[in-house]
Amino acid sequence: MSDTIEYGTTGKPHPYHIVRPSIWPLAGAFAGGLFALGMILFMHRADIKEFEFGFWAPLLGLLSVMAVMFFWWKDIIFETVTEKVHNKVTERGLRIGMALFIASEVMFFVAFFWAFFDASVYADEAIQYLRVSYTSGIWPPPQIETVPPFGFPFLMTMILLLSGTTVTWAHHAILTGNHKSAKEALLYTVVLGVIFLFVQAYEYHHTAFKFGDGSFASTFYMATGFHGFHVLVGTIFLAVCLIRQSKGHFESDRHFGFEAAAWYWHFVDVVWLFLFVAVYVWGGTVGIGSDEAVRAAHQALSVNGQ
Repeated sequence: MSDTIEYGTTGKPHPYHIVRPSIWPLAGAFAGGLFALGMILFMHRADIKEFEFGFWAPLLGLLSVMAVMFFWWKDIIFETVTEKVHNKVTERGLRIGMALFIASEVMFFVAFFWAFFDASVYADEAIQYLRVSYTSGIWPPPQIETVPPFGFPFLMTMILLLSGTTVTWAHHAILTGNHKSAKEALLYTVVLGVIFLFVQAYEYHHTAFKFGDGSFASTFYMATGFHGFHVLVGTIFLAVCLIRQSKGHFESDRHFGFEAAAWYWHFVDVVWLFLFVAVYVWGGTVGIGSDEAVRAAHQALSVNGQ
């Protein structure tokens, strides 16, 4: 472990580690730009001299981003495991960076919750003509066959809560130096993450409404779907930690790579609890609107044969 004072190019001592010149920040900028350009060309169905930019355009950018992530993080692991140049000040910077990243992810989901609550709480707002036409003044809209919350959603909730306990078990095992137990707990967590994804895919396959069936469907799929994507990312994150744990990378006093994954996984757990309560239970079953509006809406549906 290296907590010694290092010297920079000026010859002045400093308590942190200065990394070697790296191509990955520049490569990452180009990869991100390529992905954004590919998405724009794909969504606008652009073509140049009868050459159409299909799905391969954003896919090329995505693969470029993933390649940069792989090689950049590989360099960071080399610095901390092989060179052992990350000291306490370096780790503090990494912790702050991960905390800020999770804070940005929180705001990402705030946008979807905001859209869902705006559409549901103000389902009968008179000035929103198209919304009232869709919702009939109540929420959930009477034409939407919602997902029963205490079926698959409740099962997924239990899976994530259990995975939260196994990742905490892994953390405690690393702190006490029990690497075999840590590896076992990490394996359980990864398996639970994979099971969650399969259950969510099964739920989507059997859901009665599609993404384009109005504001309820679009906000439902955007919020739960992006959460599923975050579960996928977290599962990959923990799978990498499992590989690193098998290689003996984590020590009781030096394991921030795992801690970052655990933080991210707990964030995923908490977001799902809010989704389960707000989207599945409250917004999908309780119902918002006057009794008269509810009766009128369901009567209109029965008359129209829906």
